[in-house]
Amino acid sequence: MTEIKPGRTALEDVEEALKDVIDPELGVNVVDLGLLYGLKYSDEDGALLIDMTLTTAACPLTDVLEEQVVQALDGVVDDWRLNWVWMPPWGPERITDDGKDQMRALGFNI
Repeated sequence: MTEIKPGRTALEDVEEALKDVIDPELGVNVVDLGLLYGLKYSDEDGALLIDMTLTTAACPLTDVLEEQVVQALDGVVDDWRLNWVWMPPWGPERITDDGKDQMRALGFNI
C-alpha cells in the first residue's frame, strides 16, 4: 500500500470515484470492466498517474471517457494525468464479478 502524503486522496477513494466513468458501449464502469490498470502518485510532481486502457485500441470513444474522468475526479484529485496503456491488451478475464453481474443485467451473456 502506498503511503498517502498530506493533501493526497487515498487511491481507494479515487478508484471509487472512477466507478462513475461508464463505458458508453458496454454500460459498465471502467473499474469493474478491468480497464483501470493502475493508480499511483508521481514522485516527481505529486500528480496522480492513471493507467487505463480500452477494450480495443481502435475504440473511437477516448474523448468521451476522458471527459467522464474529468467529471469523476472533479473535487477528488487536484492534479492528475491519464495514460492510455495498450500492453497487456485488455481481455474479458479482467472484468470483476460485479462487472459480470452488471453486464448480465444489461443482457450480455458472460
